[in-house]
Amino acid sequence: MTRTLFASTSVFALLAAPAAADHPLVDIITIHSQTPAHDTTQVLSPETLPPNAGPDPAALIARLPGAAAIGNGALSGQMQYRGLFGSRINIRIDDHAFASGGPNLMDPPLHYAPLPLVERFELDRGLSPVSAGPGLGGGLNAVLKRSQFGDSAGFTPQFDWSFSARSVDESYAAGGLTGIANERWRFHALYSIENGSDVESPRGMLAGTEHNRLVYGLGAGWRSDGHEISLDLRRTETGETGNPPFAMDIRYFDTDMARLAYTIDLGEQQIRLSAGYSDVAHAMSNFRLRPAPPAMRQRETFAYATTKTLSAEYELPAMGGQITFGTDLSRSEHDVTITNPNNAGFYLGSFAGIEVDRTGVFAEWTGTGPLGWSAEIGLRADHHQARGGEAFTGPAVPMGPSMLAVGYNAGELDWDDSTIDVAGRFWREVSDTLTARFALAHKSRVPGYVERFAWLPTPASGGLADGNTYVGDRQLEPETAIIAEAGFDWQGGRAYARPTVYWREIDDYIQGVPFDDTPGVINSPVEMISNMNGDPTPLRFANVEARLYGFDLDFGYRLSERWHVDGVASWVRGERRDIDDNLYRIAPPSLRLGATYESGAWYATLEGLVVAEQDRVSRSNSEQATDGYAIANAYAGWSLGDGMTLALSAENLLDEDYEQHLAGYNRNAASVVGLGERLPGTGRSIGLRLSLQR
Repeated sequence: MTRTLFASTSVFALLAAPAAADHPLVDIITIHSQTPAHDTTQVLSPETLPPNAGPDPAALIARLPGAAAIGNGALSGQMQYRGLFGSRINIRIDDHAFASGGPNLMDPPLHYAPLPLVERFELDRGLSPVSAGPGLGGGLNAVLKRSQFGDSAGFTPQFDWSFSARSVDESYAAGGLTGIANERWRFHALYSIENGSDVESPRGMLAGTEHNRLVYGLGAGWRSDGHEISLDLRRTETGETGNPPFAMDIRYFDTDMARLAYTIDLGEQQIRLSAGYSDVAHAMSNFRLRPAPPAMRQRETFAYATTKTLSAEYELPAMGGQITFGTDLSRSEHDVTITNPNNAGFYLGSFAGIEVDRTGVFAEWTGTGPLGWSAEIGLRADHHQARGGEAFTGPAVPMGPSMLAVGYNAGELDWDDSTIDVAGRFWREVSDTLTARFALAHKSRVPGYVERFAWLPTPASGGLADGNTYVGDRQLEPETAIIAEAGFDWQGGRAYARPTVYWREIDDYIQGVPFDDTPGVINSPVEMISNMNGDPTPLRFANVEARLYGFDLDFGYRLSERWHVDGVASWVRGERRDIDDNLYRIAPPSLRLGATYESGAWYATLEGLVVAEQDRVSRSNSEQATDGYAIANAYAGWSLGDGMTLALSAENLLDEDYEQHLAGYNRNAASVVGLGERLPGTGRSIGLRLSLQR
């Protein structure tokens, strides 16, 4: 029986232990089926991708051990990994890291990775190597489709397209790649369009949950005699899209991205250079996709963000392995202005002229050491600088906010600090069926510009969506974590299992705490203004002490030639170490189990997802507990030949009414869900996807 036994053509191929060793510390979800499989990676090809997943890539990534999806809106979902989310996870698109456009993270990095354009997701198991950049937790790289060089002088066409639809929001998505290439040149065009209406739940229609996104771009590459150059250009145009957990909805995102890369292959040595650019223009409002408040309380906020990056790496043999020396630089600029469209004199520069710079250097060695242990050991140093521009207010703004702006401008607006990261990942093949692994690291994260420079109490919180208003603290210290984890990968003749246990001690964790020592007593300008905006108990970002620990596992067993079962279990605990409280928005324990039948060119899977209650909630964030639930899903797929595949799905077969703990709280008064109630999961939904590849 071969080691490809569990590289099945079912939806649970994503959970199965696949074939042929490459890197035991990276999980890969492959969406483009022409990409080869890797050992200890997890493979999902187009005919098995659940067509019901919707437009949010986080819902697909959530099927991996330790991962979960945070529902902040159809196009604003975030990935949680082992209790960490937001900027604590190093997420890139084609190895390009960039700043989101909005202060509430309505466009997290995965917003720019629509599924019709994604070839694969690469998840660093546990923690990221230092070469991938700074980050407190694991890292994720979304690799977009691109043309591939040919093997002859003649040009040949390439295409990779998909078309999908689902019933729960009457949505559709279509897109892909069309290209042409020979052995030296390659060219391609990308296009993706997604539209959906409001989502149906077992309780009725969830108002303000529609979505609209268009992405298009061009790419080219050239190679000759060890040199390779690539250029990729993309534009994202997101239209009116609902975000019921937030105080506002998306009016638009107009985003341009570019990346230029140059590689020089010198045999045993390699030089890699890259430059990246992103420019985001964003508008959001509180009256276009929800009942409009009185004219004096209508708001439209405009945000802009640009990011420029440079990196250089030099790789060469050393000490029986390969060592890489590198440097990377980034600069991001942010501007956010709150307006009232009915009053030209009402405007506030809540984040004006913010500049954030980082310069990093690293060294990373990969090879085999004593006793047969392979290792990836790295050291990174980063210098960070941030500067806040002067806040401003218009003549129609009340005196309270104007006085806060004056006080903010009188304070210190410049900040700088340095951080050191050390990471070691180790693995050893104990036998043909067993690989042991462990990791140790010291990792860090500096405060974001919202956490540091928010002077006006607003719900802008970097995507927390907890209904609280926040102000920042310019004295915040960087977060630092001591990380340890251990596990093994075992694959026998009929079964496999990959368990991991992990522990993170985080000092200076940034968390919302009461604004002062008398919460509920309105005795400061910040509390007065926050109370006028509906929150008498504002929070401020502060350094606290935290701990995260847990266990996750994926496993499977082949019952016969045609039947197999596969599953994923995840459990994480997040707690404060300085007070008796829990961390906010931690995924509850869950178990996903599927049984698959395969017959030649088709398969069928019946899947069950069981999620426990979550009553270990954050009092500091006024977090509500949730009950446990269980739902059933079914998937089927056919290979129709000539690169054509068809997949069908039925999710939440019993139309179960349930609440996902990581979903936000409703703030759209037109919804069937009451204000302040947690948004429920989607109702029964039928989906299909047709994929065409060459």
